[in-house]
Amino acid sequence: MKILVAGGGGFIGGHLAKTLIARGHSVIVADIKPLAEWYQIHEGAENYVANMEELSECYRLIEGCDEVYCLACNMGGMGFIENNRSLCMLSVLINTHMLKAAKDHGVKKYFYSSSACVYPDFKQLDTAVTALKEADAYPAMPENGYGWEKLFSERLCKNFEEDFGFKSQVYRFHNVYGPHGTWDGGREKAPAAMCRKVIECIDSGNMDMEIWGDGEQTRSFMYIDDCITGIDKLMEHGHTDPLNLGRSELVSINQLLNIVEEISGVTVKRNYNLDAPQGVRGRNSDNTEIKKVLGWEPEVDLRTGMETTYHWIKEQYDRRKLGEKVVQ
Repeated sequence: MKILVAGGGGFIGGHLAKTLIARGHSVIVADIKPLAEWYQIHEGAENYVANMEELSECYRLIEGCDEVYCLACNMGGMGFIENNRSLCMLSVLINTHMLKAAKDHGVKKYFYSSSACVYPDFKQLDTAVTALKEADAYPAMPENGYGWEKLFSERLCKNFEEDFGFKSQVYRFHNVYGPHGTWDGGREKAPAAMCRKVIECIDSGNMDMEIWGDGEQTRSFMYIDDCITGIDKLMEHGHTDPLNLGRSELVSINQLLNIVEEISGVTVKRNYNLDAPQGVRGRNSDNTEIKKVLGWEPEVDLRTGMETTYHWIKEQYDRRKLGEKVVQ
């Protein structure tokens, strides 16, 4: 098949494109970032730098495609999301124009990557959070900016199905992590940030480490391999209502750091910054529905995934220190 991976210069998109190419598909990879800033560049793909907020670019990229994976958006860790709400909201143009172009070009399968940020803050006020079910997204009160953009785009996918019979597959991602992703610069998420900060402590000899919040806020984290497997299973099944895609293994930020300390063999001194962005108090994925629909849920435990992630980030850090250009 001919397949477009929109946002393929990013973390999840880069892994997805690699998988699709390995299966023998003709893959178009598009991203707004310059090629030098892509996390993975695959020689077996057609690689384009394109602004997919523009309708004309979406029509150009999608023409002749059988499947489209729409992962492109402005996003990052909590620090980025809380300080760039308008920029995150503008990503609504990407899925809007992608949907229109995909419908008009007769695309057979369309995937949209949503987020657990669609869930209301008032359901995430306790560290011992009740795992979030898909129905919990309504009544709507998602995260300001990024969450609203994702929820609106989910609704647009459903409206296209109701009005035009154009069906989409939608996942609400819960904190994906792993190699070949952001690990420095402000857009990185907690797993990568924890790894980098510990590596910096070891390198400098200063074991004082800043943690955003009190460290008791809770999350679930899903390894990238499970994310790609989940996308594959959903596209094969064809289920059209949004599903959670996340691991149900709830941990605190302090527990996440414990794992990184164990992997690195050091102990840091924890300095808690209560004024830093923290997001919701607790968030976890209820996997009842995905197990019902697909008979599967993410399987890679956090300790296993974090060990691979830590050593990859350590390699990038060391290469950068030697003066090599690395994507971070």
